Amino acid sequence: MKVGTDAVLLGSWLDPSHAHRILDIGTGTGIIALMLAQRSTCNIDGVDIDENACLQARENFRISPWFLRMHVFHQSFQELAGQSNLIYDLIVSNPPYFHHASKPFGESRLNARHNDLLGFQELIDGVKKILHPEGKFYLILPAKEGHEFMDLAHSAGLFCTHLVKILTKPNKPEKRLIMEFSKNMGTLSEEEIIIQNENNSFTDRYITLTNDYYIALKNHPPTDAQS
Repeated sequence: MKVGTDAVLLGSWLDPSHAHRILDIGTGTGIIALMLAQRSTCNIDGVDIDENACLQARENFRISPWFLRMHVFHQSFQELAGQSNLIYDLIVSNPPYFHHASKPFGESRLNARHNDLLGFQELIDGVKKILHPEGKFYLILPAKEGHEFMDLAHSAGLFCTHLVKILTKPNKPEKRLIMEFSKNMGTLSEEEIIIQNENNSFTDRYITLTNDYYIALKNHPPTDAQS
């Protein structure tokens, strides 16, 4: 699976600086875990059911400057949540499913794109088991699935405290949702991130958010004329 905009947006947006232990659910090649390692000093675990993804993530971690505090578990999230004694104060996921989309061909892509192996309720239940009472859980989903997830999570006692609506262009419907969840109910705050202007240039907000990771954007600094 290629590095996607969803992973970069989520990894760029959230702040891991105050975390002590992070878990990346469905880590894939480890892109989000590596982004968070770059901006924190904490221990970071990744978990993925796909053997090839875990092998790639381990290699990516090994050749990074942060390899001593990064680890990959090759198992399902359900197994990890049921067996681990570890508690995480930051859990993140670019969830491996689009259950309203048609299924792609090939087992690895199917596992990475659909919730056959990890449903919403299983994800919520597992997160609640291993999330610190004051911890935060972050994920990104397509808009339709995101609203469904928020309803299920609320019913289970996991509350959305911050919602980021991702729009591809101004005046377009929300394409993705980044959600912050807590075990403590609080006031929901919201914001929008628009990726492109009408002329297809990247917005100032998107450039500022992601230019530490997209090398090409370093040559296109934010300008007031673009926003």
